[in-house]
Amino acid sequence: MKVLKFGGSSVATPNRIRNIFSIIQPRIAQNENLAIVFSAFGGVTDQLIEMIETAGKGDDSYVNVVQTCKERHYEAIEDLFEGNHRSNELARIDVLFLKLENVLRGVHLLKEASDRSYDYVMSFGERLSNSIIASYYKTQNVNTEYIDARQLISTNSDFRSAKVFKDLSYKNIQEAFKNKEGTTHIITGFIASDQEGKTTTLGRGGSDYTAALFAAALEAEALEIWTDVDGVLTTNPKMVSKAYPIKQMTYIEAMEMSHFGAKVIYPPTIQPVHLKGIPTYIRNTFNPEYVGTLIHKEVVNNNGSIKGLSSLSGVSLITLSGTGLQGTPGVAARLFSCLASKSINLILITQASSEHSICLAVMEDKSKLAKQTLLEEFTKEIDDKLIDNIDLINDISIIAAVGESMKDKPGIAGKLFSALGRNGVNIEAIAQGSSELNISFAVHAKDEKKALNLIHDSFFLNADKTLNLFFVGTGLIGGTLIEQLKEFKENIRASRGIDLKLIGLSNSRKMSFNANGINLDNWKDDLDNSNEKADPNQFVQKMIELNLANSIFVDNTASNTIPGFYETILDNSISISTPNKVASSSSYESYVNLKKIAKDRNVLFLTETNVGAGLPVLSTIQSLRNSGDEIVKIEAVLSGSLSYIFNNFSTDKSFHDLVKKAQELGYTEPDPREDLNGSDVRRKITILARESGYELEKSEVKVSEILPQECIDASSTEDFFIALKANENYFQKLISESESKNEKLRFIAKFEDKNASIQLLSVDDKSPFYNLSGTDNMIALYTARYINSPIVISGPGAGANVTAAGVFSEIIQIANERFDY
Repeated sequence: MKVLKFGGSSVATPNRIRNIFSIIQPRIAQNENLAIVFSAFGGVTDQLIEMIETAGKGDDSYVNVVQTCKERHYEAIEDLFEGNHRSNELARIDVLFLKLENVLRGVHLLKEASDRSYDYVMSFGERLSNSIIASYYKTQNVNTEYIDARQLISTNSDFRSAKVFKDLSYKNIQEAFKNKEGTTHIITGFIASDQEGKTTTLGRGGSDYTAALFAAALEAEALEIWTDVDGVLTTNPKMVSKAYPIKQMTYIEAMEMSHFGAKVIYPPTIQPVHLKGIPTYIRNTFNPEYVGTLIHKEVVNNNGSIKGLSSLSGVSLITLSGTGLQGTPGVAARLFSCLASKSINLILITQASSEHSICLAVMEDKSKLAKQTLLEEFTKEIDDKLIDNIDLINDISIIAAVGESMKDKPGIAGKLFSALGRNGVNIEAIAQGSSELNISFAVHAKDEKKALNLIHDSFFLNADKTLNLFFVGTGLIGGTLIEQLKEFKENIRASRGIDLKLIGLSNSRKMSFNANGINLDNWKDDLDNSNEKADPNQFVQKMIELNLANSIFVDNTASNTIPGFYETILDNSISISTPNKVASSSSYESYVNLKKIAKDRNVLFLTETNVGAGLPVLSTIQSLRNSGDEIVKIEAVLSGSLSYIFNNFSTDKSFHDLVKKAQELGYTEPDPREDLNGSDVRRKITILARESGYELEKSEVKVSEILPQECIDASSTEDFFIALKANENYFQKLISESESKNEKLRFIAKFEDKNASIQLLSVDDKSPFYNLSGTDNMIALYTARYINSPIVISGPGAGANVTAAGVFSEIIQIANERFDY
């Protein structure tokens, strides 16, 4: 004997009923003995609730709902039956609806819907559906028996959620199935009766429970729960899009997951089959070829150790604390007893070994009653200051990580909470039993989805780990970075299991968001067609509100405004990568504060591309300092744009033309004076000094001006180029003097003895800067260990490709840190 159960979505339409028959019929043909439990047609239970609630208010409109429900069943009969079979079934259904209308009429007259009446009305959903399905199977030449479970399952009189008398129910079922070989039994789910014959219902998941009771009573070979998903998933797919079916799990794992909100299975369903050791399959009516999930007693070890995640929202935390709790016997007993007297269920309980506080979780709709009950119970202790005021926190979600293999693998909890901590998810309460089967913890409801995604990415090896990217700036660097992302995205997914998603994008005119990822093939069109005007503040707020795990903000601009949001971004546990030098070269106090926030929030604030584009300058300094070395002097050519200009400048070339070309190639800032007046280099040497451990303000850097005053004072970039051309002789004189000594002009920054300076120098061939070419930067680091022969880092220091590549490298660095690679 096998017991099967099909839910409401599986029998929602006549075609779906036929689809189920196509699953069942071959098995009947192979002489399988089947008992099949059906729920009400999809949506009918809701209609029945509406009927009785409306009638209970004395509202005549309940008759309209009855008529709609009646027509729904008539249509099913018209579709499934022909001739006399159709008329006979219509007559049978009419009798049932007459009984339903009679009881509703009484409820309407009394304007009162008792729990007893509620259960009786609710029973019609399963009675109608199973009656029709049983008759349909008979027309298909199947030896079928319709069983009203009210005749077999006996309960107490707790209407709407009755408790089953299992021994009596099992005896009734066994008697009913004697000598019934070759008969296919169609059984009403969800409903039962008390010992006086009054109709009761089994509560949430009642039809599954019915099937489990029949399976246990008959010691079935297997129980099959057919639903509309491919089995028990690793977590809620509405929260985590990467959730996938679990192939096998134990009864205990299934019960733990169902207790904390897994919707496919319900706690009462597991207990009967667990006690009898009956294998239980969760399968998909709409994908019958898929094997689904097997629930049995064997522990199947999995690499990730956590078998599944479930969550429960709409929870409140209540905390009792005070010195009076320490060493006082009976406090916990009083707490549990007084709450039980009000039928308040405790979801989670935790107490520190100090006994100073007890924290418990209840459903939010019971939270006020729970708090009031505790205040009344412990009035004397509160008055005597032995217990502080009882605290209540709403908008909480409970998340449970479940797996019987967790106890065999050290570090699970550490890895789990580390992933949450790195992303700013605060834990309000934690509970774990000594069996290590379940780690349960409470988070704010706004962090539920984020937490589930983080843990799923960290532990479930079948899933790619997602980085959620937010880019501001789509100019030369930003646009190039997006193209690099597009080019290498799939390679990184395949080789490293990292899914890079561009979620938010903004230029100076428009901004666009897509929580599933912006299409990198059409990002320009998507941005141009967006209805959202660019607004840095709104962009940052939207990013924070999305609250996505492993988020990275990338500022690809030279804006003075965007860095003003860095503090807020970091404070919300979002890492930053940026070539924008403004923040790191602003006041030293602000620089230190950003570093502190990043450290406190356990996120990264990466600015490698502030100096040397894609060259490993800041990371080298950091490595040296981490090893105990000390930076004592820095000499550097730090401007790729000025390198390009002075490396190519000679007496036979126009200085104006070189500057113009450098601007067109994107080597300089939009206004080249930002480079030529030393402002850009000043920022960089300031950053280098700070990263080397020194306190230096940008204003303390001495810069020897190389531009004539007329060029400096030009009112626009266009006027600047006019002035530059007019002063060509000034620059020709500088290069002539340098070439006459067989030297070259280099714009060199220096930091030594806590002093920084920048000047245009003419260097001979003994200088390491003499042979620079193209846009190369060169940084010479003199340290306590490398005092005579410095560490020299040299390479391209400007250009969209190398700068974007540097930012891309930082994105991967953040991934490595986030995912413990």
